[in-house]
Amino acid sequence: MKVLQVNCVYKKGSTGKIVADIHSELQRRGVESVVCYGRGAKIREPNVYKTCPELYSKLCNLVCRFTGFLYGGCFFSTLYLQHVIKKEQPDVVHLHCINGYFVNIYKIISWLKKKNIRTILTLHAEFMHTANCGYALDCEKWKTGCGACPRFKEETKSLFLDRTADSWKKMKQAFDGFSRLAIVSVSPWLMERAKQSPIMCGNDHFTIFNGIDTEIFKPQDKFALRKKYGLPEKKIVFHVTAYFTTSPGDLKGGEFILQLAHKLPDTEFYIAGKSFVQESLPANIHVLGQIQDQHVLAAYYAMADVSLIVSKKETFSMPVAESLCCGTPVVGFKAGGPESICPESIKSNFCENGDVETLVKVLNLEKPVFDPIDCMQLYSKKSMVDKYLGLYGVL
Repeated sequence: MKVLQVNCVYKKGSTGKIVADIHSELQRRGVESVVCYGRGAKIREPNVYKTCPELYSKLCNLVCRFTGFLYGGCFFSTLYLQHVIKKEQPDVVHLHCINGYFVNIYKIISWLKKKNIRTILTLHAEFMHTANCGYALDCEKWKTGCGACPRFKEETKSLFLDRTADSWKKMKQAFDGFSRLAIVSVSPWLMERAKQSPIMCGNDHFTIFNGIDTEIFKPQDKFALRKKYGLPEKKIVFHVTAYFTTSPGDLKGGEFILQLAHKLPDTEFYIAGKSFVQESLPANIHVLGQIQDQHVLAAYYAMADVSLIVSKKETFSMPVAESLCCGTPVVGFKAGGPESICPESIKSNFCENGDVETLVKVLNLEKPVFDPIDCMQLYSKKSMVDKYLGLYGVL
């Protein structure tokens, strides 16, 4: 069997690392594996193709801002991706996040359908079943065809035109009648959303959790780590985010950490993520910046008393899986994916988004007991690849 994966990036970002993990694990098991990616530096590895030059991608980005079609354009790089697929002749094409101005999504889906190629599409965000936005939040227009979008400039980056209704029709047309397609969502919450989409309701749907490296993310001696890193013997809350800002209404919810820090002055908050905060922060908030070393990140999880989720929406949440595998419970706001992937004993730790008073109470409660070994099995790379291999074989 030969599997060809397609993703926006490779070996960086959450999806790029997932693709690399699947690629290496498939090769380790004797399965032929090929990766095509569009953005980032050219990586010289066997069976790895960069399909779109950076300058061309930027040009396509600019064109899309005028046309209003976020997932169109990219004529030449789409042709090259098709060329690679024809050359490699994979048994299965596995699509991940194919946004990012490196492929025409409407054309590649239609082409795979026309060529009758077995295809897996993993949803890491919502843009494929909404045809427009990465997170639909409370809007439900994606269930009926979009159009008159109040957030079209923010979501589609279009400078002038609201083409959300046209994009929705193009996406639906691409998927209609694609019988050899299976849809994988990374959380039960996301799968239920995708099933409701007229674009994807006719396909088979599955849930496969993202896998993490459980050789790194595992329980460790909390007190020895705190001594090593010079952390105080106080209650420690750890928050991992792509970026940290306290701007009101931001998707990542950093404003709520500021509120919690004021309400819990004896609790220390450590934040891992790129910071965009300009103002001075309370003394009990410590911004660590991006932690590139996964062993250091795992150490912070392990020495914390609890990990915190404050996003408006997350389709999976790697910090949930990583924290639980390190033996540290998770608390936070309901954001869709995070609470849906948690063991039953952890789900009570989530409250309604924005309810800071209840979150303070939850943070002060005695945390439920759970077995990190069970979590390590649930979220492991091995488990993820086992399930994908099963799916590759049954299509």
